[in-house]
Order: sequence, then structure tokens, then C-alpha cells
Amino acid sequence: MASKKIIKKFFNSDLANDLSLIEKFYHKDCEVHWNSSKGYRFRDFKGTLEFFKGITESYSNLRFDTTHLLKDKNAVVARYTLYGTTIESADEMPLAHYVSIIEFKDDKIYRVYEMSQPADQVTLNSNSF
Repeated sequence: MASKKIIKKFFNSDLANDLSLIEKFYHKDCEVHWNSSKGYRFRDFKGTLEFFKGITESYSNLRFDTTHLLKDKNAVVARYTLYGTTIESADEMPLAHYVSIIEFKDDKIYRVYEMSQPADQVTLNSNSF
């Protein structure tokens, strides 16, 4: 499957409610390198699975609002804002803005290099995302 199609399917899947999607989309030897406002974080497959387990316990829905999805060889670059609906509230809220470089192996997410910043009214009103 084409890498852009994989990411589109991943972004449109029910990640907040179906933990089995991680095994479907992520390679067993994956590495996620994430630079956030809280600093650098590294996750392998087990760490990624645990991260999304926490998501399924806190959120009833996630939505990726993608502004850019570019392909170059075996990688996709995605720029998006992540929105979430918590289990306590029906109101969707912006969580963070991301830029991710995603590499593939065996039609699965293999390496991720991403940066994020919290989504707030200033960034949302700036029309830069």
C-alpha cells in the first residue's frame, strides 16, 4: 500500500477506541522520536502501545486535521493539529500541532521523527495551521 494511503487510513482510524490498530499500523521494530514542549521522548513498539493504551483510557475520540501530507521516497511528512474528546466531556478540544516525518518498512510505520507544540487560541487564531 502507498505510504500516504497508510497515513490517511491511520489518521482516519478509531485510535481512541481500538488498541489493535497499533499492531496493524506500527512495525514491531518501530522507533518514535518525539520533541515536544515537555522535551525529547523516545518510544519503541512497546512504548508506543503503552502510550496509545493511555489514550484509549482518556479519550473517546481523536481527530487529525491535516494541512500538509507530502511524500518523498519511503517517507511521508505530515503537518496536522490533533483534536481530542475526553471521556468526561463531549466537547472536542485542540490538543497539539505536529509536524511528523514518517518512514515505512513492510507497509508499516517504522520510524517517526516529530515535533509538537500545544494548541492554544493564539496558534489557532494565527491561521498558520
